[in-house]
Amino acid sequence: MSVERIQQHFRDSAEVKLVAVETLALPIAAAIDTMFGALANGNRILACGNGGSAADAQHFAAELIGRFERDRPGLPAVALTTDTSVLTSLANDYAYDQIFARQIRALGQPGDVLLSITTSGNSANVLAAIEAAHEREMVVVALTGNGGGNVNSVLTDLDIHICVPSERTARIQEVHLLTIHCLCDGIDAMLLGEE
Repeated sequence: MSVERIQQHFRDSAEVKLVAVETLALPIAAAIDTMFGALANGNRILACGNGGSAADAQHFAAELIGRFERDRPGLPAVALTTDTSVLTSLANDYAYDQIFARQIRALGQPGDVLLSITTSGNSANVLAAIEAAHEREMVVVALTGNGGGNVNSVLTDLDIHICVPSERTARIQEVHLLTIHCLCDGIDAMLLGEE
């Protein structure tokens, strides 16, 4: 393996993050305010995505239920990607594009927040989840990349779109993880005060 190739991955990742900070800081701050407001009102955050984005949804929920960098009470968050019995029964009995939407219709409440994660912005089951969240009067925070894809056409003015300015999946996922850490840190700072 070429050391130069490895170094280029680090440079590319840093470059995308430096470009992204200029456009994403404000929507990330808005997402923190929205999520904190929901949690403070007794609501919860539901999260979904596929593949690496499913792992990101689980990571986010784990940080809220457990802890990020400081001890605090657990916060109500649910990754809709984790229950294999639910996922496989919904995919089998309905359709794969309904695996998140059906859970949102069952679990989501007005005032809850949906964190939808899709690097392309075109995942059919994530798009259906956004529509279901709107039916349940939930606000959506959408993490995308690659111009936002079809997510652009389903978001409302109340939703928050955090679209990474990159077309490379790996770079988008790297910024999504940083964004998730910013969300967790921001929620903690609002709850516990800044350190």
